[in-house]
Amino acid sequence: MSDAQFVLASGSPRRADLLLSVGLKFLIEPADIDESINPGEEPLDYVRRMARSKAMHVCSDLAVLGADTIVLVDGEVLGKPLDRSQAISFLGTLSGREHEVVTAIAISLRGRIEIAVVATKVHFRDLKPHEASRYWDTGEPLDKAGGYGLQGVGGVFVEKVIGSYSAVIGLPLVETERLLSSFGVDTWRNRT
Repeated sequence: MSDAQFVLASGSPRRADLLLSVGLKFLIEPADIDESINPGEEPLDYVRRMARSKAMHVCSDLAVLGADTIVLVDGEVLGKPLDRSQAISFLGTLSGREHEVVTAIAISLRGRIEIAVVATKVHFRDLKPHEASRYWDTGEPLDKAGGYGLQGVGGVFVEKVIGSYSAVIGLPLVETERLLSSFGVDTWRNRT
């Protein structure tokens, strides 16, 4: 795409949809990196490292945007569920309580890198015993941190969001716009 403004170092369709929804044009080049948590690594250090690694992994003459999202409950990271059992366990843990969704974004260009981290509180309603299992059957929990998607069927579990709605989906739009602009990306170029 010759009019691309930057590169998105992610294969997440949700991140791409968010960027498209605000009129941005970009190339997609997913960063193939190891996303394991290092022994003893703090959750905020982990999410920052992932966003930074993704942004720096892709080589381009354009700014590169990397992002990572984690779900935190009692200081523990709930990643993408490995299977049905783990997804149901995650949803049971989230049921009837508040958790935190943390998204880090990083932009790199010619050796310069900037990172922003956005934390949002999400409150789940009490889930009925069969709901987690039925939700798994939708296929939605598979590739999502914490095993749910706010923008999809999983939204029926969410009573309240305090903070950035888009950050829970995977990309805080306000901070993304701010960082892209600080790297000289004319975010308004394709919006007219």
